[in-house]
Amino acid sequence: MIHPFVGVMRRYVVDYLLCQNASVCADIMEPDYVLHMGGTDLGPRDEVYVPAVVRQLEQFPGLGMTVHEIMLSDDRLAMRFSQHGASVRHGGRQASWGGIGLYRWNGRRLTSNFAIEDYHSRRRQLGDGIAEAVEAPAVAPWDTLPLLADPGAEGDVRAWLDDGGRTSLDGIVFDDCAPGDAVPLIEVDSTVVDELFSAGPRVAFHVTQHGRYLGGLEVAPQRVGAPATLYSVGVVSRGPDGLLTGRVIRERAALQRALA
Repeated sequence: MIHPFVGVMRRYVVDYLLCQNASVCADIMEPDYVLHMGGTDLGPRDEVYVPAVVRQLEQFPGLGMTVHEIMLSDDRLAMRFSQHGASVRHGGRQASWGGIGLYRWNGRRLTSNFAIEDYHSRRRQLGDGIAEAVEAPAVAPWDTLPLLADPGAEGDVRAWLDDGGRTSLDGIVFDDCAPGDAVPLIEVDSTVVDELFSAGPRVAFHVTQHGRYLGGLEVAPQRVGAPATLYSVGVVSRGPDGLLTGRVIRERAALQRALA
């Protein structure tokens, strides 16, 4: 039997986004639903959120969405996915980009989502015409069941985030980088945990980090050292050996815009 929260997410992915039917939003989202993305709040549902998504659907009329991972607690759900398609604004060039969303619901409809999609990677692919391959889908995402929280796993992830969320951990893949290849974008002075929850050993989080820009983006070299804010979202697991593995997506596009 499909869990009711997962059933709502199946309608979100299949009926709403894949079928490009925005009328479904009235059934699966509350009127004051808000999407928190890269420092911008898109809400309420009908006045702000839906028009913003419709613009993306118009750019990618054949948009695909592949679910790679779902984790579920009682009232929160994390979904890791890829979106992929051909952009009519770029002469039909194709792109595949990752995303992670942390959703809340009230037992009937979605109420909010902290999410990041890797628009930095999408922009690069549409610019050079070389699309990334789509990752393998989850075998049975809609059969996900809730798991109890693991305070120990949450504590380990919080400690890692408080230490700046180091990119040197080989078990965590950042953005579209190869494992171990990600470079730190800011020297972190402070970290604000906007959302964090666990389901078994897996922990989902969204954080806002403040610090100074270190380089690594396509901005003027003199911007190195400038004050910077970086948003990140992730799903990581603590193994029996205590090592963290998983995926993190950083809002590189918003950071680059702010620095430029």
